[in-house]
Order: sequence, then C-alpha cells, then structure tokens
Amino acid sequence: MKQLFLLLIVIFSWNISPAQKRFNNKELAKAGNQTITVADFLALYKKNNTGEKDTISVEENLQLYINFRLKVLEAERLGLDTLASFKRELKSYRKQLAKPYFTDKKVINDLAKQAWQRMQYDVRASHILVKLPVNPTPEDTLKAWNKIQKIRTEIINGKNFGIAAQEYSDDASARDQKVIAGKRRGKKGNHGDLGYFTVFSMVYPFENAAYNTPVGKISKPVRTRYGYHILKITDKKPAMGVAEVEHIFVALPAGSNIKDSLQKSKKIHSIYNQIIKGMSFEKAARKYSEDKGSALLGGKLPRFTSDRIVPQFVETIDTLKPGEISKPFQTIYGFHIIRLIKRNRPGDFKSEESKIYERIKSGNRITIEKQAVIKRLKKENDLKINKNNSSNFLANLASEINKGKAPQYLKTLVPKTLFTLGKKNKETITTKEFGKYFLENKNNLHGKNTVIALNNLLNKFIDYKLFNYEDKHLEEKNPEFKELMKEYHDGILLFNLTDKMVWSKASSDSVGLKKFYNNHKESYIQPKRIQVITFTFPERVLSTLEKFISAKIPGDSLAAIIKGQNSTLSSMVKIDTGTFIRGENKILKHISWEKRSWSGPINSNNNTEVFVYVKNIFPKSIKTYNQALGEIISDYQDLLDREWIKQLKERYGVQINQKTLRKLKKKLSHNRKL
Repeated sequence: MKQLFLLLIVIFSWNISPAQKRFNNKELAKAGNQTITVADFLALYKKNNTGEKDTISVEENLQLYINFRLKVLEAERLGLDTLASFKRELKSYRKQLAKPYFTDKKVINDLAKQAWQRMQYDVRASHILVKLPVNPTPEDTLKAWNKIQKIRTEIINGKNFGIAAQEYSDDASARDQKVIAGKRRGKKGNHGDLGYFTVFSMVYPFENAAYNTPVGKISKPVRTRYGYHILKITDKKPAMGVAEVEHIFVALPAGSNIKDSLQKSKKIHSIYNQIIKGMSFEKAARKYSEDKGSALLGGKLPRFTSDRIVPQFVETIDTLKPGEISKPFQTIYGFHIIRLIKRNRPGDFKSEESKIYERIKSGNRITIEKQAVIKRLKKENDLKINKNNSSNFLANLASEINKGKAPQYLKTLVPKTLFTLGKKNKETITTKEFGKYFLENKNNLHGKNTVIALNNLLNKFIDYKLFNYEDKHLEEKNPEFKELMKEYHDGILLFNLTDKMVWSKASSDSVGLKKFYNNHKESYIQPKRIQVITFTFPERVLSTLEKFISAKIPGDSLAAIIKGQNSTLSSMVKIDTGTFIRGENKILKHISWEKRSWSGPINSNNNTEVFVYVKNIFPKSIKTYNQALGEIISDYQDLLDREWIKQLKERYGVQINQKTLRKLKKKLSHNRKL
C-alpha cells in the first residue's frame, strides 16, 4: 500500500519558457512558514488532471496541495523525520531510485540486441588454451602471448588443430585420460573440440571470438580470465533451441577395441530393427538402454540446449521432426538412438527480451556496462591520480607485506594524496584511506607479484570511491532526482502520520465507529433485494424439471431431491443460490419479484435453460453495523481527516495569493483551449 501511495505523489516536471519560469517562481500560497510557488502547485495539478477535462477545479487542487504541505509540516514538528525507522526507509527507497543513475541503458540495450542475434545460431568450436596465473606479471603475460602466437602460426602453416591441442593446450580435456583404479574412469580426449554452444554459454570475450570468426578460420588470440585462447570455428548453424528427446544408449567404454565396437554397433542396430518392426520406443528403452536412469522413464531425458549435449546429438536432432526416430549414431560415449519429442527454438526479441536482460545482469557481460559507467564517472567527476605518490606507496606497501609488517607500516603512515575527485566539491583520497581498504580486503590479494595485486586492488578502490562520490552528490548533479527524493521524503512522512492520525485510528476506535454509525444510520441503506435459487440445465431435461415445478414443489425441496435422489439428474443440473439487488443479475430481469414463485424456463444463450425460484424478498432497510462496517470506517476516516485538517489550518495558518491564483487559472484555461 505504501509503495502505491508514494508513487501517487511523485511530481513530474514541465518544460517551460523563461517567462513561464518567472511566473512559476511566484508565491501562490503560504502554509505556516512554507511558501508554495506556482511551480510547486503546477506539478501536482498536471499529475491530477491528465485527461481532456479537469476532474476537480483549480481551487480544489490547491486545497489538496495545501493540506498535503500542512501534514508534512506537522510530521516534521513532531520529529518523525528524525526517527531511525524513517531514515532507514528513506535510505532504502533512495537506493532503488538511484539505480538508473549508475547504469548505462544504451550499453545494456546494445548487449541485449547482440545477444538475441547470437541466440539465433549455435556455433561449434575447438580451442587451445595457454593458462595465465591470477594477477599475472608482465613477464607471465608476454610469455603466454608469445606461446599462443607461436601455436597459431604453426596451425596457419598447416599443423592440424586437433594435434596442436593435444600437444600444447592447458585444457586437460584435449588429451585422453587414462584409468586410475578406484579414482578416475578413462576418457577419450576431445582434441580441443568444445562441441556446439550458443550465447551466454561461454565467457563473453570467448563468445565474441566464436561469433566473429568465420567458419573454417582460426581466431586471433583472445584473452579471458583463464588465459589466452585461439579458436577454430568448425560450424555455425541455426540454433537448436531447447530439445526434449527419448534415447536408447549402448555404452562403449574408453579403451574398447574394434571387436567391442562392432559388437556394440550390432546390438544398437538390432534394437533399431525391433523398433522399426513395431516395438514401442519406450518399451525398447526400458528393456535395452544402458542409461538406467532414463530407461526407467522410457528413455526420456531432461530438456537440454546445444551446450549441454555432445555435438552428434545436436546434428541428429536437426534431421528430425517431432515424433521421428533417428538411425543409430555414435558418440565418444557409445551408440544411441533418439526420438525427438519436441524442441523450442528462440523466439522474437520481444518474447526473449526479459530473459536476455536477466542473463546480462547476472552474467559477466554486466562488467561491460559497469566499465562504461566507470568511464563516464571518471570524466564527469574529474578523476586525477597522483602517479608518483601511488607508485611509491604501492611499492613500499608491497615490500612491507612481503616482510609481514604491513599493519605496522600503515599505522605510522603519513597520509599522501593518491587521487582527487570533483571540481566544485573536490575530495582528496589519501594513502591512509587505501591502507584501511587494503586491511579490509587483503584476503582478496592473489598472484605471485604483490605490486600487481595491489595495483588491481587500487583500481577496485578507485571504482568504489567513484561510486560513493557520485552517490553523495547525486541530488546536486541531478535536480530531477533531488525533487524525486523530496517527494519520497514528504510522502513517507505523510503516509506515516496519516496512518497514525486517520487510518489506523479509525479502524481501532470501536467506540467512535459505533457512535458515528448511530448518528448516520440513514446513510447506510440496504436496497430491496431478492433471494433466489437458480437451476441451470440442458434442454433435454426440461420436461423432467417441469413436472416437479408444475407440482409447485419449493426450490429448496427440489434442490434436495435433485442432489439426493437422482444422481443422473444431479450431474446435469447446476444449482446456485444468491441474493441480488435489481439489475445485478441479467437473468433476474426476466422474472417477477414475487416471493415463493417460479419463473418459466429462461434461455441463457449457451445451449442451456434456467429456472429461477424466488425464495424471499427483502425490503429496503438500514444496514446493521456489521453489514456497513467497511463503509463506516471509510466515512469515519474522512471525518477524522477533515477535523485534523481544520486543526492544522488553525495551528499554522493558510494564506492564498488571489491575484496569482486568478492569473494561473486564466493561463490554465487558455492552455486547455489550445
């Protein structure tokens, strides 16, 4: 309720000319010691009058705004804005409202469109990895770069990519893994082949290289957090999407010989022939499949995408329509037959949009957007790094870390400027501040070179201070945000105090509510009502029901007969009871309001008929307290609010500048005519 309430009081700005701006700054009214300008009022007025015709007059709008300001004044007088609970709540709203100022919508939108375009295709690639340590030294980086370049040159000059992957790649899956008794099963190497994958399957730089390199070509070296890679793109095809299949599996263990392979091949083809001759796929899977988990389910596998399955599955699925069964095929695990149940290909951008944005926010792409924001903040906030102080300080700190004396060193450190932020509101960040940050984050230092690790930590510290500085000065840099925060500030105060003085007070004041009801009973009128039992039925049982009705059996008795004595009739007749006022039920317009009477059959326009039994007629009457309680509470709240406003006006005083008001009304009237 509170969030909706706050949204309703958010003020929108107008684009205005200089002359209009001067007029907007004029005093329109005063509430206590607060001046209400034309601009203050116009924001509320525009919000409340968005249609062609004003719902309430300018004077009524002005009174509403004055009442709002009076309540906020009272909340501040009572110190509600100093309460810890209020500050926490406002801080929570501010955090949410500030988020758009720390995002780059263009970058996010561009990434989303790019992701959708890539989503339309699956790519198959092989890679070779040259690993880099965390926080590598320049020497480490150069060594890895030279190695990956050398490997690439060999391949360009004719060396087989798969053989190169076996020889050079730091990705162990490229090579065969021998059986280690009791510890590891044997596994055939993939020669660098990663199979098929699609967008979001790989880290973003790797994905870029995969989608930007033509089929059959070798990519340039690409850097990821794991090291340097080169890729060979072996296929690019329309996306498989999400597939659902049943499969039958015959295993071919690692190290199997040709004889084993022939026996397994013979077995899978025998199973296939039985299916072709009429055995159901599910029965064959339960009887023969060596994947025991899926065999129990008739071969059904969990749904999968191209990056979750061996490439032969992807290629085979592309040849099938839903319901079709593949011929036997082989993978590194053995032999398979699959039946395609269904697959869902990627939809248009609109249908995929929300999922794409969610993946971007939760994946490594978000660093692209964050770096764009950081770049903007560095420029806007005039970041200036004292390179001399920072390099000397990091070198000294690294030395003390290696000696195990960093805390003592930082304790006696004479602060020096590391960097500054801002022009108008300049902020100097010292070595002392970074020293404190280091002690809080020293467990995040990685790598054998301490200076490089500290440099990386310093960059994170700079980003942290940039965001803090921007957040601290958000209101002064963005007038619309300042105004928005003022509205939420006032809105929370208004909600909390109104709840205390009106809403909760009215709901809990049982004595006041009953007194109010006794003084205003005539306002809570119950109109004339009709209580009916309706019998809805197909036309073929009309004659049966007419026999009962012609015997003048009351509706209650007929309902009991149908429900209790005739099960066939009971299943065909729907019986409902209800009490209605005139015009509330369209069926009732066809009957006379006469107690204990039956209507004739009424066609309900959906191949059914209806009989209506009028059980009772209730005359117009005053509602009881319990019947009218909801209305009573609402009306009592209005009374309390009016009395409270009257008290506030007496306490603070209200003055309206009638001359300015007349001019404003004239301008608004002119604008409406235009």
